[in-house]
Amino acid sequence: MLRRLLPSARRVVHSSIISRAMVFMPRSTSIPSRGAIMAGAHMMRRPSFSPPSLYPRTFATASRDAPTSGIIPFNLADVGEGIAECEILKWHVKEGDSIKEFDPLCDVQSDKATVEITSRYDGVVKKIYTQKGAMAKVGKPLIDIDLGGTSPSASASASKPASSVAPPATVQASDTPFFDETTIRGRSGPVKVMATPAVRNVAKTNNIQLSQVRGTGKDGRVLKEDVLNFISGGSQPSQTQPTPSQTSPRTSANTFAPTPSPSRPVSPIQQNQTVPLSGIRRVMAKTMTAAALVPHFGYCEEYTVDGLMHLRSQLKPIADTRQIKLSYLPIILKATSLALSRYPILNSSINQELTEVTLKASHNIGVAVDTPHGLLVPNIKDIQNKSILEIAQELNRLQNDARDNKLSTSDLQGGTFTLSNIGTIGGTYASPVLLLPEVAIGAIGRIQKVPRFDSKGNVHPVHVMQISWSADHRVIDGATMANFSNVLKNYLEHPSAMLFDLK
Repeated sequence: MLRRLLPSARRVVHSSIISRAMVFMPRSTSIPSRGAIMAGAHMMRRPSFSPPSLYPRTFATASRDAPTSGIIPFNLADVGEGIAECEILKWHVKEGDSIKEFDPLCDVQSDKATVEITSRYDGVVKKIYTQKGAMAKVGKPLIDIDLGGTSPSASASASKPASSVAPPATVQASDTPFFDETTIRGRSGPVKVMATPAVRNVAKTNNIQLSQVRGTGKDGRVLKEDVLNFISGGSQPSQTQPTPSQTSPRTSANTFAPTPSPSRPVSPIQQNQTVPLSGIRRVMAKTMTAAALVPHFGYCEEYTVDGLMHLRSQLKPIADTRQIKLSYLPIILKATSLALSRYPILNSSINQELTEVTLKASHNIGVAVDTPHGLLVPNIKDIQNKSILEIAQELNRLQNDARDNKLSTSDLQGGTFTLSNIGTIGGTYASPVLLLPEVAIGAIGRIQKVPRFDSKGNVHPVHVMQISWSADHRVIDGATMANFSNVLKNYLEHPSAMLFDLK
């Protein structure tokens, strides 16, 4: 009985499937065969998203659809964010070099970050359109690549007898790949002159040989200040081997202090000089011009930080055992995040139509970093979910990457609030400018030991620190900023109070 029922059941199921398939057929389509309908019905039942094990995914490669011969232009791709041009920081190839797919071609700097451009093809570089320090347009050729070509140097070396071929030289990777090195010859042999592309651009604009400039940066690197001092003060001693006194000093907050000026008097420049704004400084000019259109208001408060200093002295040995440099800033950042939880309007942004305010759930607090390339503001993501040591570790990474010009786009985007630790350089008060679309920013002054009266009228020494706040008056009023500052003041003056609000 069961065997007789099975064929009829199959016919019922098949009829149902065919009828479902016919529903989705266009009226103008002729009736297909039964096998075609069954194949279409099978595709209808296939899920739109399937496990990789059932439906393996294939990836298109450059070699599948790319041309295999001839000379083709390699254009600068659209990097997004409305960026129309990028500055060429460094070329990794020159005309006549053989390249492989994914080989680095050049480093470019957009308004957001530094990006390494890699090749999509195998071939030979026939022409370079944009030189180092110039601006390359998005969509325009960077280089021409001969897909079927052979490097002249490779051909020449291949034609030589085996006995005359020199052994390959060992290339040692540099710890700071974004620093160019130029070899000059001194009395004791070759000497490396290290400088960033931005510094080299300033030197090139003013027709200065970097070999004539004494570098005062780490390991003898030539900084922008060195070039400017050379321009204003005339000749300097030739480049020498770096000494410990030439290394760039760090402050207690792990932020780079300015390079000390030479002991000799600096004479003013003799004639007007025009230096183009490029890279980070051009971005800063655009950003600050836009921020000037927003109505700011300022607020300043004094914080007694003896308790903060005591807490850091207790945590620093623990951080040292984990090889983490702990300054005051990570503790201030964590306290700021806790205060933002009380007043989320300070961690928000307003739309262009001035009709909506978006309260941000993540506390992505930016930290202004002064680098030889200009002012950068990377941000630490999700501080509300991080411990003080985790914040310190991420802060160390961002500051090191900013110094080496290696910050990624994600490091510079997504900020919701900003602190500028200007006190590591000097100064107590400031008037910080908003970093749009954020609505608040704070500038931390230096810590000072001053006399103060206690509750009984006795004078005693205390350590104080000022924080100058600026806020978008379209969103924030003075009372809100004062209340936020009072909460932060309580956390910094009594750090143990943070334990009640830590999760």
